[in-house]
Amino acid sequence: MEKARPLWANPLQFVFACISYAVGLGNVWRFPYLCQMYGGGSFLVPYFVMLVVEGMPLLYLELAVGQRMRQGSIGAWRTISPYLGGVGLASVVVSFFLSTYYNIINAWAFWYLFHSFQDPLPWSVCPLNGNRTGYDEECEKASSTQYFWYRKTLNISPSIQDSGGVQWEQALCLLLAWLVVYLCILRGTESTGKVVYFTALLPYCVLIIYLVRGLTLHGATNGLAYMFTPKLEQLANPKAWINAATQIFFSLGLGFGSLIAFASYNQPSTNCQQHAIIVSLINSSTSIFASIVTFSIYGFKATFNYESCLNKVILLLTNSFDLEDGFLTTSNLEQVKGYLASAFPGKYSEVLPQIRNCSLESELATAVQGTGLSFIVYTEAIKNMAASQLWSVLYFFMLLMLGIGSMLGNTAAILTPLTDSKVISSHLPKEAISGLVCLVNCVIGLVFTMEAGNYWFDIFNDYAATLPLLLIVLVEIVAVCYVFGLRRFESDLQAMTGRTLNWYWKAMWAGVSPLLIISLFVFYLSDYILTGTLQYQAWDASQGQLVTKDYPLYALAIIGLLVASSTMCIPLVALGTFIVRRLKRGDTPPVA
Repeated sequence: MEKARPLWANPLQFVFACISYAVGLGNVWRFPYLCQMYGGGSFLVPYFVMLVVEGMPLLYLELAVGQRMRQGSIGAWRTISPYLGGVGLASVVVSFFLSTYYNIINAWAFWYLFHSFQDPLPWSVCPLNGNRTGYDEECEKASSTQYFWYRKTLNISPSIQDSGGVQWEQALCLLLAWLVVYLCILRGTESTGKVVYFTALLPYCVLIIYLVRGLTLHGATNGLAYMFTPKLEQLANPKAWINAATQIFFSLGLGFGSLIAFASYNQPSTNCQQHAIIVSLINSSTSIFASIVTFSIYGFKATFNYESCLNKVILLLTNSFDLEDGFLTTSNLEQVKGYLASAFPGKYSEVLPQIRNCSLESELATAVQGTGLSFIVYTEAIKNMAASQLWSVLYFFMLLMLGIGSMLGNTAAILTPLTDSKVISSHLPKEAISGLVCLVNCVIGLVFTMEAGNYWFDIFNDYAATLPLLLIVLVEIVAVCYVFGLRRFESDLQAMTGRTLNWYWKAMWAGVSPLLIISLFVFYLSDYILTGTLQYQAWDASQGQLVTKDYPLYALAIIGLLVASSTMCIPLVALGTFIVRRLKRGDTPPVA
């Protein structure tokens, strides 16, 4: 059976697959946000501490389990103990949820990529209103980039209760995204192994190009100074440490079963310890590299907005007080404002409500993550660059490569247990199983193309893979160390790879990592309880901004179902296994 199992062509192919999977959108749109929120350069301290005590050990554990058991997540954990099949099933369920909503990001990237060839870029200016007498009111209240995202891309409804219809343009982009994924996974490791070279390397090429361009932009140094200036007081903030641990955990893709699936196609003698260290360090280095690129662009955007604000104030005062053109400049603005306020108090008080308060610090401090960073902040910066179409094409092509690379890992976590199953694989070829998985995911994913789809995207993104993953990885560590036995696992690894397990890995697995995960689990539960009623951000077209609303009861029920459907696999499968084994032994009392 082992000889019949497909293998990676070489160890480098496996490393690229892991890097392509682990290095994803979280590196580009969440890590920079956390740096911005928790002390800039000082955030790197808790981040690298968590990498050492959590990221590397847990990544090594999953790679070692996959390589040792040579099966997907369900089979691997069932081999360790028949009662642990639910751990693998829970991983598959979480990966299924993730694949369902994650690919809509690739659909949005396709949508923006197609529109990037227009001149001017469609999000660079507001459209005219129906009477063609001025600009669209919603766009004027928001901004051209926000309008294109919320109205033209999402056509978002005012609340989650207003479902609206399916947006056929987004549905076609989603279909295209799934078609690309299907072609990449069609022949398993044979096709995936070739694609990962491209999906792993191309984002770095684009990031390097963007870095060179970003560093030459006016105001880039303002963004970089804001990022790297350490705010040491944040080291005493427990949320900084918790978010560092969470970022490491989710960025490496632990608990989904993808890493176990990838490692199961390794040669048994592969040095998975070395691979775990390499992938962890490359993933974290990429986050820092992407942050430098992001903050150079962010500094350009903030400086552009700040200087535009100053120019509007200068124009207003010049026209209001009949000042000579060129007399008022950014350097003497505050001085002249003070003079005008004292010399012409009455007139100045009339103009004062129209004078905007311009602040570079507040522009830099505006924290945005996720889709807001990728599809609003970046597009706003790109539209003000020279040759904006070129930079837009490069950026959204990079997003596509990052998204598709992650999707290859997500689908592998689902497909490997299915193709390992003799019942399924004996009736259906691998290509048919892959096609059915993609088709089912695509059909369910149409929910995210509806007018209220973005609200459901946020629900899946926030709740489908947070608490369940923490529980899954906690059970994984306990299973290896205390069910299978750490000494037994150590001897198996030594027999498999010829390398002894040093004290660092054993200490992390047996004590530090599980305690850290329990702490994260408690934090998430207490945070949800203290939050009270769960809320979401809804788009208010009349105000041109987001407003906070409470989730309706049925949305809360679906949130509970998302969490329970994966986590309950663990105890239910264990209970079912226990009952079946008792029935087989004939230990049940006779029924009267």
